[in-house]
Amino acid sequence: MSSGKKVLQGIGMATKISRRRSLTYASLDEFLEDARRLVAAEVTTVGGWSFAQILDHLAFTINASIDGFSFRGAWLIRVFVAPLLKNRMLNSPMKPGFRVPRRAAAHLPPPDTTLEKAREKLEHAIRRLAQTSPAAAHPYLGSLTAEEWVRLHLRHAELHMSFVVPVHDTQSVTNKQTRP
Repeated sequence: MSSGKKVLQGIGMATKISRRRSLTYASLDEFLEDARRLVAAEVTTVGGWSFAQILDHLAFTINASIDGFSFRGAWLIRVFVAPLLKNRMLNSPMKPGFRVPRRAAAHLPPPDTTLEKAREKLEHAIRRLAQTSPAAAHPYLGSLTAEEWVRLHLRHAELHMSFVVPVHDTQSVTNKQTRP
């Protein structure tokens, strides 16, 4: 790795139990500070993606909330299921194990994403979000207010960042069940 920091790729998400961090972000600044702290540390990931892929994915979704998504969820889910889950998705921790629909798979982060590039993308995306109100429709939830978008981004970041564990920080690690 060019940054000189050691990033260990952890076990895949298919494991039944993984060591994840328990996180709650109150603001995008708090999320960004955690990401910066982890970029400077030796970390391991306990899911199927590298730390760089996680940051790249989070940057993509923030930008897509401004620019729009190129796919939509199935209409049955958008019309009947999403309205029932919206409040939970905005206010409660997201559960791991979600499988991305085939039409969205093109937007998954490439495995060769570098940590420095992904960090830069994330910082840029968060700066954009601070200056530009997200107006795009969510692929499943539809129209969201700017405040709802921020809450959704925070819950989404909590989920993915929980899989990034500092190697020498055992206090932030908890054992949690994950779905195969």
